[in-house]
Amino acid sequence: MTTSFNRRQILTHAAAASALSALGASTATSAWAQQAARSPAHAKATKLASTLRIVIPANPGGGWDQTGRALGTALVGVGAADQIEYENIGGKGGTIGLAKYAEKYGNDANTLLMGGMVMVGAVALQKPAVDLTQIQPLARLTSDYLVAAVAAKSPIQNTKDLAEALRADLRSVPVAGGSAGGVDHIFAGVLARAAKASPENLVYKPFAGGSEVVDAVLSGSATVGLSGYSEFSDAIAAGKLRAIGVSSRRSVFGLPAFREQGLDAAMANWRGVFTGKGVAAARAAEMLNAVEAATGHESWQRTLKNNRWEPSWLAGKDLAEFMELDLTTARVMVYLLKLKA
Repeated sequence: MTTSFNRRQILTHAAAASALSALGASTATSAWAQQAARSPAHAKATKLASTLRIVIPANPGGGWDQTGRALGTALVGVGAADQIEYENIGGKGGTIGLAKYAEKYGNDANTLLMGGMVMVGAVALQKPAVDLTQIQPLARLTSDYLVAAVAAKSPIQNTKDLAEALRADLRSVPVAGGSAGGVDHIFAGVLARAAKASPENLVYKPFAGGSEVVDAVLSGSATVGLSGYSEFSDAIAAGKLRAIGVSSRRSVFGLPAFREQGLDAAMANWRGVFTGKGVAAARAAEMLNAVEAATGHESWQRTLKNNRWEPSWLAGKDLAEFMELDLTTARVMVYLLKLKA
């Protein structure tokens, strides 16, 4: 399939490729880095409708599901709706849910869609017929970091052990994570490259949710699992999993960053909320106002704290430009890391 790019995209491709080649895996951070988070000026929400719907393009229990349900609770809390209906449509990094949302709710002013970096990566890898041009971004909400974990009985004790195992025989170290092309998949490639292994030998096992990633690692079908801290925290606390490192630049969650342990790999994840392409600009502005108010509600703030998510508010033109760069960079990473759907 031939992809056409405008001049800006071509220059972005070239810059990202050149930087990654020159500086190694850590350059993924500069291309994927979250912009400086700021706290939105919380406005009082007007009531959008008695019932709002939030489509979550993933199975229950994962990061998008947690984010969507927390947002729904906060929207009710600030009076934007009396109740929220949730619709989970999992599969292929959110692209199945994206397609169904665009078809069924593209003009629905009372239905929101969750999404984020995983969906951007999946679109870059899969090149689906329905892509991000079919929806309108409203706001980026949170940023998160990835944790790499192994079973407690694994001989891999630390990042040095992990790097040596990846470099010695990448095919014998299967990695479990979220959907193909998503942030976990891309970071698995970044880890392989940082360890000086050949990314094309990566054995990546995609799953629809963090609990399935945990099961894969505990069962031995995967050596390493990648997911957000909130999806691994219970298994780590119970002593079932051992965390090896986190994809931040500095230690977080009480865990050491890969960079601090000598493996030059870092990446930030993000999650956001969208509306349909056919929703009028005035209505989209009302929805954005309600979401902005919801992020100031105590229930939302409590969720951020409990899951150790960072607020990462971005909206408007800044968000549109951020997403354009994100998608272009995802295409570059899929090519350079030789990721396969």
